[in-house]
Amino acid sequence: MHRVDRIIEAPVGVAWRILIDTREWPRWGPSLRAVEAPSHLIGPGMRGRIQTSVGLWLPFEITRWEPENAWAWQVAGIDATGHRVDPLGPSRCRVTFEIPRWAPFYGLVCDTALRRIEARAWF
Repeated sequence: MHRVDRIIEAPVGVAWRILIDTREWPRWGPSLRAVEAPSHLIGPGMRGRIQTSVGLWLPFEITRWEPENAWAWQVAGIDATGHRVDPLGPSRCRVTFEIPRWAPFYGLVCDTALRRIEARAWF
């Protein structure tokens, strides 16, 4: 698994909330246009669908859930990115995207997402 991370000057709870709120995903995720889900906050086993930046709708399922720390998902039945937040102090954390080996090119997309998450943490 490849990893892309960024240190963000925000409490871990702020970054976590941005990562688990489906209303935020299109704001920071370059490959997403929209999300349909039963709740705006994800949780273990939750299913929904995303609209990609090219307009295609795909199902998703949350497959790993570590509250306040990490989650991962499958998109269209394929393992996709993992998302992790680690505290580095009261107002600082590291946000990490775990990228499947089959998608090393996705690192550039994740780097853009991390910069957007950092900007959202100050919003």
